Amino acid sequence: MAKSELRPLVKLRSTGGTGFTYVTRKNRRNNPERMVLRKYDPVLRRYVDFREER
Repeated sequence: MAKSELRPLVKLRSTGGTGFTYVTRKNRRNNPERMVLRKYDPVLRRYVDFREER
């Protein structure tokens, strides 16, 4: 069974300048714009915004 293109893998890169990334899936139909999530950056040891990169 093939993976759906409706839920592609996206990389979330830290805005803290550390280069740390998370990898997740998103639903293109519900969220067509780029994702921004507030997650923990272990390099900075605090919560920062992570933005989707393409």
